[in-house]
Amino acid sequence: MSTDTALDSVKQLLEPLLTEDIFLVDMRIKPINNFKIFLDADGGLGIEKCIKINRALYKRMEEAGMYPEGDFSLEVSSPGLDEPLKMLRQYQKNMGRMVEVVLQDGTKQEGKLIQVTAEMIQLEFTEGKGKKAEVKQMEIAFADIKQTKVLIQF
Repeated sequence: MSTDTALDSVKQLLEPLLTEDIFLVDMRIKPINNFKIFLDADGGLGIEKCIKINRALYKRMEEAGMYPEGDFSLEVSSPGLDEPLKMLRQYQKNMGRMVEVVLQDGTKQEGKLIQVTAEMIQLEFTEGKGKKAEVKQMEIAFADIKQTKVLIQF
């Protein structure tokens, strides 16, 4: 079974399990049939939901006879904080948070994600220090974005 065929088959088995506000972000298959599935949810995805989906999907994969010898493994998790945002829903979910955007030309812009549309995002950031500090806003088209990561703040 090719990698693409295997991923398509697993995706078909997974889709009915994505209830409430849960959505698929990414899916990878590593050597020896190790499936890594990254899910997210608009309201946050707890470990309990990941475990529940993992068990249900594992059972469906067994029942479908995808790997009759049982030689596959399955990991269901939410993307780590170090994973770039991939979907519009992830951008929407992270509005109000600080992000770092790397543009296609390699330049970086940090700021608070204050607006998201289908075509662009809008960041708010402060330029300068002290009395010269100025709050600015910048619109960035999705076509100009190479990657966006949420910045962890303590």
